Amino acid sequence: MERLKKLYEQYVGYEPADCKLMDKAGSNRSYYRLTGVKTVVGVIGESREENDAFIYMARHFRDQGLSVPELYGVSEDHMAYIQEDLGQKPENILWNKIRKSSITHAFTSEEKDLLRRSMRDLVDIQFRGAEGFDYSHCYPAKCFDERSIKWDLNYFKYCFLKATGIVFNEDKLENDFEQLTHDLLAVPSDTFMYRDFQSRNVMLVGDPDRPRTCRLAFIDFQGGRKGPYYYDVASFVWQSRAKFPEDLKRDLVAAYVGKLKDYVPDLDEQEFYRNLRLFVLFRTLQVLGAYGFRGYFEKKPDFMKNSIVPAISNLRRLVEKEKFEQYPYLSEIIDEMVNLKDFVSEEKGLTVRVMSFAYKKGIPHDPSGNGGGFVFDCRALNNPGKYDKYKAFTGLDKNVIKFLQKESTIDQWLEHVYALVDESVQRYVDRKFTDLMVCFGCTGGQHRSVYAAKHLAEHINKKHNVRVELTHREQDGLDEVFNPVEK
Repeated sequence: MERLKKLYEQYVGYEPADCKLMDKAGSNRSYYRLTGVKTVVGVIGESREENDAFIYMARHFRDQGLSVPELYGVSEDHMAYIQEDLGQKPENILWNKIRKSSITHAFTSEEKDLLRRSMRDLVDIQFRGAEGFDYSHCYPAKCFDERSIKWDLNYFKYCFLKATGIVFNEDKLENDFEQLTHDLLAVPSDTFMYRDFQSRNVMLVGDPDRPRTCRLAFIDFQGGRKGPYYYDVASFVWQSRAKFPEDLKRDLVAAYVGKLKDYVPDLDEQEFYRNLRLFVLFRTLQVLGAYGFRGYFEKKPDFMKNSIVPAISNLRRLVEKEKFEQYPYLSEIIDEMVNLKDFVSEEKGLTVRVMSFAYKKGIPHDPSGNGGGFVFDCRALNNPGKYDKYKAFTGLDKNVIKFLQKESTIDQWLEHVYALVDESVQRYVDRKFTDLMVCFGCTGGQHRSVYAAKHLAEHINKKHNVRVELTHREQDGLDEVFNPVEK
């Protein structure tokens, strides 16, 4: 900490007014925010080699005109350095900006724009960043090679697959791993591979409430190395916690391909998508290994629910239409794995997703891929939002509830909704369907639609033995989950 203060004084000319420890966010480095004449971020690293990798890369990328934090000072032993502060609000981190939408699957146009920009900027980092790059500075590995691939596949085998209890023939599995390794290494890899390219490592520099005015900046690239660009695309678009719907995944890859053609004008798109699918498989196995260790061995249930289950869902979608025939035994293991009770229990039976929304922000996306369900328009009902005394409240507040019940016909109107939805719920259950979406829209997504969504969710929970997820899109995201209870 004293080294950071000394670096600050050397850079600014004055001692910092304050030096506060920041959230480490899973890193083994310690981050401090130093304030005073200028606000900077100070970093204390545990590894000289890792620090050297970051310092070299940050300087090289800045020289190449790429958007990474500027270094202001480095200690003599390279164990501490100060750098540009890219933003102090949680929403300056792209993941925090889109986190609510990853739950509701209702990404706004601004959020989609940020994600597309991230993909296009990635291309510049991979290609322009590789120009004149000295890979001898990389740590812990200089390139994407056979050893690193086998490390990750063994991590999957021992930290995830064995932990699930699946019995497998290790010799047969190793045969497919060898073929997968050969296929991955056959892909051209003469660009910079970021390796940890995800929304947590993308910063919005500026006012995150006005995202289109922000520039994007990129952090935590010190684990990068020479390697194939497909890896980073798979890491970002198929990031398990982000839970991007399939149409958004396609949109983001298309944005990447559009920019990629600036550097590879004769790009064979069919070959690109074949190779990308291969890296999505590898990256998903790698993620399952890493999260399996956290979930099974470190006993952290959050990783099971929020990382492993969506990663399995990604894998299930990857193989549901086309198997990896070149890896026959691995394909058998995947088929068994994606159907394990632990990973499909939440998908068995019907889930009814009830959502309130504002029409001016668009009708919500259906994450199930079924194209949507019921959409009820509440705008014909008397609107409490036109009165100043209700503008600070929602359809969950007593004064708004009293207004709607007295000054509108919302309860009578909902009786008709109940009749329609009840019939569909019963038919969906009988036909063993798994997803039904019911949306209520009004002008601002604050009063009428919130009231209606809340009451329908409670009605379904009382009447039917199904899971109900209630979301108020324009309010606080996921509001309540009603799990099925035997009636």
